[in-house]
Amino acid sequence: MVSLTVYFILLSLYLILNVILTVAFLTLFERKVLASIQKRKGPNWTGFLGILQPLADALKLILKENPVPQNASSVLFFGGPLVLLILSLSAWFVIPFNNVTVVSDINIGILYVFMVSSLNTLNIIVAGWSSNSRYAFLGALRSIAQVIAYEVVIGIIIINIIVLSGSLNFLKIVWAQKDLWYAFVLWAQFFLFFIAMLAETNRHPFDLAEAESELVSGYNVEHSSVLFALFFLSEYANIILLCHVATILFLGGWTMPDIYFFVKFFSVEYYMYIDEFFYTLRSEFYYLTWIYHSFVYIIKVYIYLFAFIWVRATLPRYRYDQLMRLGWKVFVPITIGLVFISISLTLFFDGFPSEGGYINHFFSGDVFM
Repeated sequence: MVSLTVYFILLSLYLILNVILTVAFLTLFERKVLASIQKRKGPNWTGFLGILQPLADALKLILKENPVPQNASSVLFFGGPLVLLILSLSAWFVIPFNNVTVVSDINIGILYVFMVSSLNTLNIIVAGWSSNSRYAFLGALRSIAQVIAYEVVIGIIIINIIVLSGSLNFLKIVWAQKDLWYAFVLWAQFFLFFIAMLAETNRHPFDLAEAESELVSGYNVEHSSVLFALFFLSEYANIILLCHVATILFLGGWTMPDIYFFVKFFSVEYYMYIDEFFYTLRSEFYYLTWIYHSFVYIIKVYIYLFAFIWVRATLPRYRYDQLMRLGWKVFVPITIGLVFISISLTLFFDGFPSEGGYINHFFSGDVFM
C-alpha cells in the first residue's frame, strides 16, 4: 500500500513537471513559429538558437516587484492565481498518454475534466474582482460570459462522443477509434470543437477578455511577477490540456487506423491472417510499441498546437458582440441538431453499443444481424 502511494506521488510530480516544462517550451515554439510566419528570426540570443529563452523569461518574472493595488482583497488577490494553477494541473491526472501511462484511470474521465475546467471560471471572476480594478473586472466578466457560451458547445459535442463510444472513460474512447477516428465520422463536430477550444482558452481571434486596445491585459492586469507567471502557466496548461482531450476524442489518441482496415470489408479470411500477424508483432516488441504509441500521440497534440499558433498569426480579432452571437445563435443550435442526428442514427443501427464504440460495433457486422 505504501509503495503504491509513493508510486502515485512520484508519477503525479513527474506529470506536473512535464506539464510545466511543456508550457515553457511551448512559448518558445510559438514565438519561433510566429517569427517564421512573419519572416522574422524570433528568439535566437539566449542559449543555442534561443533555447534558454523560456528560462530567462521565468527569471525575469520571478525577480520583478509584486505590488498589491490599494483596497484589493489580499487573500483572494494572492490565492486566486494559485488555485487556478492547481485546478489546471489537477485535470491532467486522468489524461492517458498511451495505453499504460495514466495517473488515474477513472470511468468518468470526461466529466472530471469538464468539471475542473468549469471551476476555473470561478477563479477568473475572483481574480478580476479582488484586484479592485475596473479593467480587470470587466475582463473577468467578458471571460466568464465567453467561456460559458462555448462550454455549452463543447459539452454538446462531447455527448456525441459518448453516444458513439458508449463510455465516459478516455481509454475506452481511444480504443473505440482503433479502426476509424471520430474526426472522419463527426467531421462537422471536429471543426466546431476546434473553434470552441479557441474561445474556451481565450485565444486569438477570440481573446476579447484581454484585448490590449480596450482592457490593457484583461482580468490579470494588476497581477505581476510570480502571480502573473501563475496565470500564464495555468492558461497555457489549459491550452495543452484541451489539445490532449481533442486528440483523444477525435484523433484516436495514440492509435493509428489499421493498415488492414479495408481488408476487413472484402475478405474476412485475409483479415484473420493479418490480424494474427500484427498481434504477434505487438506481443514480441512491447516496448517498441509503447514508444511508437507515445510518439504518435505527441505528434497529434503538436498538430493541434501548431493550428492554435497558425490561427493567431492569420486571423483578425472578432468583436465581442460577434463572438457571443456566433456562440449562442450559430454554434449551439448547430451542435444540438448534430447530436440529435447522431443519436437517431445510433438508435437506427441496433441501439447504443455497450462497450467498444458504435464504429467497432458497426464494422463487426453486428448491426446487420
